[in-house]
Amino acid sequence: MAQVEKRGGLLRKSSASKKPLKEKVVLMYDEIFMTEDPSKCSPRFWEELFLMKVNLEYLEGKLESLDGEELMKIKDNINCLFQHCIQALGEEHPIRVVNALQTLCALIRGVHQKNKSTSGFDIINMLMGFDKAELCMKNLMESLDSLLCAEGSESLKSLCLKLLLCLVTVTDNISQNTILEYVMINSIFEAILQILSHPPSRREHGYDAVVLLALLVNYRKYESVNPYIVKLSIVDDEATLNGMGLVIAQALSEYNRQYKDKEEEHQSGFFSALTNMVGSMFIADAHEKISVQTNEAILLALYEAVHLNRNFITVLAQSHPEIGMVTTPVNPAPTTPVTPLGTTPPSSDVISSVELPLDADVQTSNLLITFLKYSSIVMQDTKDEHRLHSGKLCLIILTCIAEDQYANAFLHDDNMNFRVNLHRMPMRHRKKAADKNLPCRPLVCAVLDLMVEFIVTHMMKEFPMDLYVRCIQVVHKLLCYQKKCRVRLHYTWRELWSALINLLKFLMSNETVLLAKHNIFTLALMIVNLFNMFITYGDTFLPTPSSYDELYYEIIRMHQSFDNLYSMVLRLSTNAGQWKEAASKVTHALVNIRAIINHFNPKIESYAAVNHISQLSEEQVLEVVRANYDTLTLKLQDGLDQYERYSEQHKEAAFFKELVRSISTNVRRNLAFHTLSQEVLLKEFSTIS
Repeated sequence: MAQVEKRGGLLRKSSASKKPLKEKVVLMYDEIFMTEDPSKCSPRFWEELFLMKVNLEYLEGKLESLDGEELMKIKDNINCLFQHCIQALGEEHPIRVVNALQTLCALIRGVHQKNKSTSGFDIINMLMGFDKAELCMKNLMESLDSLLCAEGSESLKSLCLKLLLCLVTVTDNISQNTILEYVMINSIFEAILQILSHPPSRREHGYDAVVLLALLVNYRKYESVNPYIVKLSIVDDEATLNGMGLVIAQALSEYNRQYKDKEEEHQSGFFSALTNMVGSMFIADAHEKISVQTNEAILLALYEAVHLNRNFITVLAQSHPEIGMVTTPVNPAPTTPVTPLGTTPPSSDVISSVELPLDADVQTSNLLITFLKYSSIVMQDTKDEHRLHSGKLCLIILTCIAEDQYANAFLHDDNMNFRVNLHRMPMRHRKKAADKNLPCRPLVCAVLDLMVEFIVTHMMKEFPMDLYVRCIQVVHKLLCYQKKCRVRLHYTWRELWSALINLLKFLMSNETVLLAKHNIFTLALMIVNLFNMFITYGDTFLPTPSSYDELYYEIIRMHQSFDNLYSMVLRLSTNAGQWKEAASKVTHALVNIRAIINHFNPKIESYAAVNHISQLSEEQVLEVVRANYDTLTLKLQDGLDQYERYSEQHKEAAFFKELVRSISTNVRRNLAFHTLSQEVLLKEFSTIS
């Protein structure tokens, strides 16, 4: 018997030369694309259609092949198909429900594709008809809500979420997707929360649920009242919030693991041997090859949770026993191979297993640690647009955390000490830090380490000014908390001071190039004011009196940098150029730093001359400093411990619109035909009762 091949809805005998035969479902689709009502000649047409295996490719392709005028001619049949799909969702037979869900996916995507042309017909009218749209969408959303909340098939739940993601992402700009008005009215928020709070559902569908929620929250968020924003902001159920945190931690952990695997693969490979042989000139190239695609979708979900819901802050610090479990899970594998959707979804084994094991050198972990590690990777290379967006979003999340009183309380808690192994960019002038020697410290130390690492590693031609400003703001907000609550943090402050002075030197040495693109005085003023914060209030939050002495030592030791900065801003503030006002602010801010330099330098020179020492040791300089504090006069500067709180709508709206557009495109791209494959689904429902 000759083999039967199937291609694009056609059946043919491979050995015959006869005209190919169409499979039955394709013939039925063709009837729908006629102007006549297909059920006139065949009363059981719709009943039979949903027993047929869906041919997504053919149906979507057929819709795309028609022009607007041709599509309008069969509008009644399209409306009828849409309505019968919704009716089929209430059927007892799961095969009908599966076929209806997949048909809806093809219909929505196919009709939306046509909207990109110049035909200009209305999508809602095309799919449902204006007069029936409200009822249609109400019934659709109620059916999806019931399927998601029911005890039934996990495969159906997976397909429901994919349909919803398909519905949300058919347009790049989700705020222009008018169908989502009905998703706002007929909320599925509670169904999403139920998935997140129930461990078996969360393991299989948590990722899709979290990405869906993040996208729905961003629908017309600045133009109207979005019920998903309102509801997310007041969620206080611990199981739900923890469930959401676990899903985010899983996805970020998976990214960190992939990066670590690639890094180890790199180090053990030929390229590593070549680098060692030739020297470190290729380090940057080697590093770029390690890059793993970022996951903006899950990062957006984390941002919305942190920004909107104050209760979620507690989740950041909670240890995740599931992630820490190294034992093999006893749960059976899911019935459907779930391909989660997002910019870079984690692999299916991550979602279906209990959780990820921790790094060997970390005893306990939490979402914040996982996020800090993720940030340390994506913030290394900001040349790529996706990584730049990810780096910016990481800093925005850290800004929200640094402003929160409760978050600061656990960040600075001496009883919550962790080893946080941040990734450090390979650089020619420093050796790779030994991970095993990391001390256990409060979490704020890891945040400060991350900020110092960013400052040190991004002084480049394509200067990321916006990221630097955010980075300095995070440090400033943490210092404001320490000053307010008199927290004496045992941290290597010298590393921060050194990084800030080097950044000032970079701004000065590249003045001409940078001023062509940026107002570098805004950043310079922020850096100088950080030093002013230490000078004015350091005695209330620096760990020991000797730490305060070391601050003065660093300022005196690097006095040439501050002198050069003063000369530069004085030159520009006395000229009538565009930078006059900005430069003069820095001039005034330098008053106490200059007072320290001018007060101590003559005394140090005098001490050296009297004792016939050509070069003083650090201890000798510190001795002079301690002996001459009493005669130093400093000016009290106002507002050093004040800052403007983060506001998304006024300053970040354009960034988030662009970010959500990018995420929507990626989610749609990942929702490929194979993710909607029926093969496994139909095995689950192989018999119809």
